[in-house]
Parts: sequence; C-alpha cells; structure tokens
Amino acid sequence: MTMLISPYGGELLNLLAPAEALDELRARANRLPSLQLSPRAECDLEMLTIGAFSPLDRFMGQADHQRVLDEMRLADGRLFPIPVTLPVEPGPTIHLDAEVALRDAKNDLLAIMTITEIYPWDRGAVAARVFGSLDPRHPLVAEMHHWGRLNISGPLQALRLPRRYDFRELRLTPAQTRKRLAGLGRPNVVAFQTRNPLHRAHEELTRRAIQEVDGVLLLHPVVGLTKPGDVDHFTRVRTYRALAERHYDPGRIVLALLPLAMRLAGPREAVWHAIIRRNYGANHLIVGRDHAGPGVDSHGRPFYGPYDAQELVSRFSDELGVKMIPFRQLVYLPAQDRYEEVSRIEPGAATADLSGTQVREGYLNAGLQLPAWFTRPEVAEILAETYPPRHKQGVCIWFTGLSGAGKTTTAEVLTELLMEGGRQVTVLDGDVVRTHLSKGLGFSKEDRDTNIRRIGFVAAEIVRHGGAVICAAVSPYRATRDTVRSMVGRDAFIEVFVDTPLEVCEQRDSKGMYARARRGEITGFTGIDDPYEPPLNPEICLDTVAHTPEENARQILESLRGRGFVRTTVYDPPANSSATATA
Repeated sequence: MTMLISPYGGELLNLLAPAEALDELRARANRLPSLQLSPRAECDLEMLTIGAFSPLDRFMGQADHQRVLDEMRLADGRLFPIPVTLPVEPGPTIHLDAEVALRDAKNDLLAIMTITEIYPWDRGAVAARVFGSLDPRHPLVAEMHHWGRLNISGPLQALRLPRRYDFRELRLTPAQTRKRLAGLGRPNVVAFQTRNPLHRAHEELTRRAIQEVDGVLLLHPVVGLTKPGDVDHFTRVRTYRALAERHYDPGRIVLALLPLAMRLAGPREAVWHAIIRRNYGANHLIVGRDHAGPGVDSHGRPFYGPYDAQELVSRFSDELGVKMIPFRQLVYLPAQDRYEEVSRIEPGAATADLSGTQVREGYLNAGLQLPAWFTRPEVAEILAETYPPRHKQGVCIWFTGLSGAGKTTTAEVLTELLMEGGRQVTVLDGDVVRTHLSKGLGFSKEDRDTNIRRIGFVAAEIVRHGGAVICAAVSPYRATRDTVRSMVGRDAFIEVFVDTPLEVCEQRDSKGMYARARRGEITGFTGIDDPYEPPLNPEICLDTVAHTPEENARQILESLRGRGFVRTTVYDPPANSSATATA
C-alpha cells in the first residue's frame, strides 16, 4: 500500500556509506582534522543520516538557513521550519573545500564533511524568528550563546550511526518503521509525539484517534534531547513498552524511538514534527496544547499560546500530507469507570483529574503511588522506582551576586542547616573551583562562561544522583545562569540572588579587589568595568544589609522545606511501630 504522497514521504535519503567503502573512508578520515560534535549536533547528524530530516541532506547552507528563518522554507520552496546547522568557531582547519572528520564526544568517528559553505549567523535573528523570544529563560536561547560564530555546510559521508546500546529493537529508522507500519495493513497512521510518561487519559486519546481514522498508532517518543528536567528516556521507554505490550492491540501499534534533539520552538516545532513523522510513515499527528513549548519566560508567562501549534500545523496540513488531530482534554468519570472528553460531560457529573503539578507534588514527590484510575499499575511502579520522595531528590542552590555580596558566608551557614536537616551537601564555591576544576582560566567573558558551565555540569551530575549541591559564584551573565538552570533542570534549580549594593560590597572588600579595579590595576572586574546582570525572576532574593547570614540561610531553608527538599520533621517513625523510652 502507499501511505506517502507528499515530498516529505517520498524517497528517503540514506547518507550511510556502503560497507565496501568503509575501510578506505576510515583510513582517509584518520588523516583529516576533526570536529567534535555536541550532543545536539550528534542527534542532528543521526537524523540526517537515516533520512528523518528528508528532504534535507546536510547541515543547512546559507540560502536554506536564511529562507527558513524568513519563510519556514528551504531555498527550493519546500516547507521546513527549523534551522538545522553546524555552528563552529573560526580556525585554521575551517576553510572552503576542506574535509573534516566529524566525531562524537568519545572521539569516535561518525562522518566526513566536505566544507562547501562557511557563513556567519545572527543569534538574535534566530532567537527572534524561530523561538519568538530573546528571553534567556528559553533553553535554546540560552544555549545558543555558547554556539560557534560560523555555520559550515557541505556533503556528508556517514560511516556509522552513533552507538546506542539501549532498546536496540525499538531504534527503527524511517525506512524500517514504514515497512513495519505497512505490514499492519491499514491506510492511516496516527503519530503521537511524547516526551512524558503516558497515563490512562493518553491511552484513551490515542485509541480514539486510531479508531476514528481506522488506523495504526505510531507511538514515537523522543529519546534525544528534550526539555531540561524531563523524565529520563530510560524510564519513559520502559513505561511505553509496558503499555504497548499489555494494553494495546498488537495489530494497531508500532513503538519506535526518535533520536531527535528538540528545539522547544512551539508552533514551528510542531510543523517540524509533522514533517519528521511523515518521513516515518504517518499521515496524522496528535498535537497537544502548547506543543513543544519550553514553559514560562522570565516573567512567568508562557512563551507560546496554548493553541498556536495546532493552528500552524492545520494551516500547512494539505502541503504536508499530515492531518492535525487536536489533543482533547479527557477526565475520569468515577461512577462509570471511564474517560470522557470535557466537552461531552453532563453538567454536575462527578469527575476526577490530576494536573502535572499534582502528579509530581501530591504523589511522586510525596512517595505515594499514583491511583489506578489515573495510570496503569505497571507505569506507576516504574515511576515510583525513578522518583523517590522529594526530600531524597537532588537540588541545586545557586548563589549569585557581586563579589563581597555575602554568598560564601551565607552558603556556609546553609550547609550546616541542611546537614542538620538530614541532607548531605556538596559545596562548589567559585574561588575554590577556580583553584582546582578551572585552574588556568582567566577572566574574559568566554573564560567566565566556561567556569560557570563547568560548575553547572558538576552540579547537574550531583543533582541527577540525588544530592544537594550549593554553588556560590558571581556568575554575572544571565544567559549562562539560565544555561545552568537547563542543565540542572528547572524544578531542581533554586536561584538565590544575593542583592547587596555595590557600595556595600566595596566596603566589605577584604581582598582589596574593588580598590585595585578602581585604580585600573585590574580590568574586567564585575561591577566596575564589566556588567553584572541581576536575575529577572530568582526563586529567592536576599537582603544582606538588613539581615544576617544566619537569618538569610534560614530563609532559604524554609523555602526548601516548603518545596519538599528538606523534611519538616527530623524523624518519621515507621507505620505501626511503637517507641519505648527508658531511663
């Protein structure tokens, strides 16, 4: 049967070199200069290689890039809303007609590129047109500040795909997915984009969608880069596999993994998802409220409207050959033990529903199992294994402020209070880190950013493993702090702005650094001849003039208790236990 009728579902590209040419290509690549790809570029290369970005056959050249920004189209006119580029810094190996070996983070060879284009790009233009915002609270807007200043493009010869050892049977290429879908013998395929665990309402929604079109479900979770703080893909895929095997008709579902690096670009990204799913064989796409949105901006407002993505996909539906299916809100009817669309419920009927916040705060973070009416028991069990109670989850308390503001002193007090409350704490102080982790770095903007990202990387690893980490560093640049927030995860990152006036910091200057900066003996000193960008919406703001370090530390402690990161009681006796006091 033929399910693919648009340019996006025609002949898929395959950039993998033939097996008989691999030895020669490897030998050639080992003589070439190398570029080490970021995790994002590695995902993009994989998607290009397997044809998931068809008709794109390379990282974008300048003409494609500019027209994508301006019109959401490639230079030849075909719809493509997201720029897929390879940014680099200038260097002696980056020149026209040069060949470079593209390698992953472990230095393993992936591909050879022949550079046929080198062009500058404008971060502000990309942020404004693709993401609709310059706000560094958007993860990609913040991340772009650390991308190279030039984009390079040219033909690719892929030697192999990145090595993935997990869920190998589910890592299907577009061609493999289309073949498997065709074998199910139904004319329509409904793709479901997901980066979160699936609950009972999602099951019901997807079943209704495939029944309406007499189709098959392509359950297609993203396992590349998703929204910072999302449930890890190992946990998510375990839940998807349990559902697919036990609660769906095997003749109506294909579960496959998508190695996509999301951009969280809202409406534009929804159209991109439709193009990608068309390449995988789908002709319908379920589009949710605020599809691919990054959350809220620095002022607490959503970056995109709730239905913007649905409207944009609908506008291009005919051209894409993909029909948009809106994500309809379903709630549970306890009396009838079933789910129903909100618009079809009789007035006064008793309903039950849980918001995402209630799931996290009321159940997972409290160590309680989700109710069976809301999620399948096997899914609830997997999530409970991954999510310990909140007071056992990782948290990063990030102090930022001018030198001499009182960050280190307050952090020292907070460390003892947290340990008194039962948390083990790692402290990453800016001065100490520069002595060890960042020895050799200077104080240029680039070196300062590198130092803060190193602290952020270590902090994110500590948080990922359930630890509490206190970071005290000037960290003067807002975009870099927001990058660290993305690395750690929004829910686990507590930004503490130590808001001490410059004149007070100068009075406290025991090292004499401000005086030296005033005399011009040192340059680039934050607050004197280099800017400090205060947080726009920190979780906590401290006044160190009116309050002592202990008072401020206790303010932070109470906030952490309120968020569940510190137990409110020192000891909770086990259920059904008794205690006996003896003299």
